[in-house]
Amino acid sequence: MARRKDREPGPLDARAQAILRAIIEEYVVTATPVGSHALVQRYGLRVSPATVRNIMAELERAGYLSHPHTSAGRTPTDAGYRLYVTSIADAVNLAPVEQLMIRHQFGQVEYTSEQWFRLAAATLASVTREAGLATPAKPSTARLRRVDLVQGGDRIAALVLVLAEGPVKQCLLQLGDAADQETLDRVGRRLNELLAGRTTAQIEAAIADLPLETPEQRLVHLAASRALRVMQEFDATSVEDLVSEGLLNVLEAPEFAESEKVRRIFGALQDRAYLGRLVRQVAGRNDVQVFIGSENEVEEMRDVSLVVAAYGRPGRAVGLVGVLGPTRMPYPHAISTVRYVSGLMNELVDHFYA
Repeated sequence: MARRKDREPGPLDARAQAILRAIIEEYVVTATPVGSHALVQRYGLRVSPATVRNIMAELERAGYLSHPHTSAGRTPTDAGYRLYVTSIADAVNLAPVEQLMIRHQFGQVEYTSEQWFRLAAATLASVTREAGLATPAKPSTARLRRVDLVQGGDRIAALVLVLAEGPVKQCLLQLGDAADQETLDRVGRRLNELLAGRTTAQIEAAIADLPLETPEQRLVHLAASRALRVMQEFDATSVEDLVSEGLLNVLEAPEFAESEKVRRIFGALQDRAYLGRLVRQVAGRNDVQVFIGSENEVEEMRDVSLVVAAYGRPGRAVGLVGVLGPTRMPYPHAISTVRYVSGLMNELVDHFYA
């Protein structure tokens, strides 16, 4: 494992860094407070337990460790994890066998883009043993691919919109006058001539010039106006969907023996406004982003860490993949896995837009 060349220098000397690293890596495995004797015995620190205790006390005063009242050992704080991720932990590459397994799985769904993000969440969960998260790549401004009208009654039709990026939107259209399927087909052809390939703003401009003299022209205007509202609603939502896999992985962690805590966490992930802000925050970065405990914006998320990365084409369509787990997370492996999966997702998006 090679140290990253862009590693930020930390505020601790080499010995203190080694002890903090050992405490974190021990705590990640055991989930129990770490004492000085355990560190000396298991990590070959070549110092006495007394010296380790003194350094642990210094790390606690600096805010990198906490000291549970019921134990003589220490546990890492969010600040300790942050220093570990930023300045101490070695970067790792995903094992070749894991890379091969993941790439093979994605190869099976290369031409079914709606399954990519679902597979990404499931893969991240199985490889990291955390909860895998993924959102579909969503454009900031949708473009309409096709419109269809399907008769549902004398005065009701289903309006079906297929967007260029893949999503399909449907709604019911209340017709002012009765219309058979033949009429609806003619209206659909006219709508596709007018609207196909256009963005919301372009559709709005096209509707302004539509004539309203005949019943069929009025139906074209009605359907086009409804299509415009559907697309405006789609554009206003930063995240259309979130898929999460591996909830049981989180529930197995001792930190989350209280199921109510997990319910609040996953409830927070249903907040589309929060997810939209998260996607926008990550989309401007070129690499994996880590949000540890209290660094998370939402109160309900401050018992967990997020390791996330954007994928897609900025300005066209952007989604998010990542893992969620306790702050006691093996960060190097989580980071390398998210980085690899997001890279594969970028390859698939590039193929889709080619």
